[in-house]
Amino acid sequence: MSLAQQRVLILGGTSGFGLQVAQQALAAGAEVTIVGRHADRLMKAQQAIIVAQPEGILETAQFNASDVKTLTAFFETNERFDHVVSMLGGALGGGFLANSVADIRAAIEAKFFDNLKIAQVASRYLNAGGSLTFTSGSGGSPATASGAIVGNQAINLMVQGLAVELAPDKRVNAVSPTWTPTGLWRELSDDEVAEQTNAFAANVPLKRVAKPAEVASAYLYLMQNQFVTGQVLAVDGGVDLA
Repeated sequence: MSLAQQRVLILGGTSGFGLQVAQQALAAGAEVTIVGRHADRLMKAQQAIIVAQPEGILETAQFNASDVKTLTAFFETNERFDHVVSMLGGALGGGFLANSVADIRAAIEAKFFDNLKIAQVASRYLNAGGSLTFTSGSGGSPATASGAIVGNQAINLMVQGLAVELAPDKRVNAVSPTWTPTGLWRELSDDEVAEQTNAFAANVPLKRVAKPAEVASAYLYLMQNQFVTGQVLAVDGGVDLA
């Protein structure tokens, strides 16, 4: 299915994968709306996308997508979308003993429950034939990424359940990237990012990290292929094979 004239909403689309999805969707002819909670990042993303795709139809909205009332109000005042992509969710290092219950709970809340809220709201405002695409994650282990791993596994299960609940008119999938140098790691110094990049590359079969554009292309594939639902597409360089 072509994305031409399709309406695509990207929640958390101000950097990294989301920014690349926006650019690629615009290049494919879609009308794109990106949502971010930080005005400065949203403006910076808008400027970058306009430079890359000056002919595209791009809109922006600033609000916290994990707030149900605000999210519902946004959908109620906008034309229905054909595809909704969520980049929501963070990261958490350390195992179950290394983190507090509060920190683990917060990681799961941000990864799973915030996306569940999005699913419950967005599915009501999605055009027939449309799709929801979430962001899971590959790599790591319960002993090194406790709450984040639980959140990712919960996303994977949610996708399977929603795919059945929303069939046959709507589809639900997820993309599962692994560690990639994106805006998620903006708190790390350049040296720390380089160290992490080298360490990761040394332990995967492809011996490198992903380019954000490579990961973004998976979201477009899942939006366009109308016979794919309930799937988690790993774009991770074979991280779990090494």
